[in-house]
Amino acid sequence: MIINDFGSWMKKRFPYKVQKISIDAGFSCPNRDGKISKGGCIFCDNKTFNPSYCDPTKSIKEQIQEGKDFFRRKYKDMKFIAYFQAYSNTYAPIEQLKRIYEKALEEEEIVGIAIGTRPDCVNEEILDYLAQLNKQTFVTIEYGVESTNDETLRFINRGHDFACSKRAIEMSAERGLCVGIHVILGLPGEDKEECIRQAKIISDLPINILKIHQMQVIKGTKLARIYEKEPFHLYDVEEYINLVTEYLRWIRKDIVIERVVSQSPKELLIAPDWGLKNYQFTNLLLNHMKEVKAQQGDKIAYQ
Repeated sequence: MIINDFGSWMKKRFPYKVQKISIDAGFSCPNRDGKISKGGCIFCDNKTFNPSYCDPTKSIKEQIQEGKDFFRRKYKDMKFIAYFQAYSNTYAPIEQLKRIYEKALEEEEIVGIAIGTRPDCVNEEILDYLAQLNKQTFVTIEYGVESTNDETLRFINRGHDFACSKRAIEMSAERGLCVGIHVILGLPGEDKEECIRQAKIISDLPINILKIHQMQVIKGTKLARIYEKEPFHLYDVEEYINLVTEYLRWIRKDIVIERVVSQSPKELLIAPDWGLKNYQFTNLLLNHMKEVKAQQGDKIAYQ
């Protein structure tokens, strides 16, 4: 196996096809509501990844049903994971979180939940609850780490440092939770050498799942204004394939790779516009890794 891919991992865990249904439960973010900042991260626009059925004006039940209908166009027999994706999905009092999560789990054919959040939006009470819920159903918690470099985190107005991410990950792992993280490769000021340094740090964390995205400049963001005034380097396809190949060679073999690329809607994207769907890029990457005889984790010295 060239990489430890998410699809294969899920097939081992479930005897049927499972699809994530994104849900917008109306959460906010401390980087937007004024608790930390009102500007948000300089690259962020949630419209870049929310599907059309994901709408906080609709109930959780409605969003789940529309998600089921959407995916059943391709596959009739499948189960679903309720994916709380938009903004920070642990940023609320514990009783509110319980109502929201358990409402989703009441729906037919929902076999688990995935919770996307920030590392500064969890505490022991929330994680203890999720650990109990994890005994009843499949639970993953996904943290937006973005970078391991504190200087970069300050520049992108993340509102927390890497020590905060590390602490949240360790607290989650100690409770037996399945932990995923999200990173962006090619953030302004981070070259290939810095990305590889990051990979080595990531491999030392007690995580189960890794999502990797390329840096994209989205219309209407603060990053777009910065890019317009002083364009910074963005990877072309070949450069990014070479970077991700080297990055993955420093990622532990047991870490599941859920994603290596992101595709923002064309109407929102300024750059880079590769004209590739995610699966097309992934095929190019795997073919390249095969050609150069590279595999995930092959540069790590295993005992």
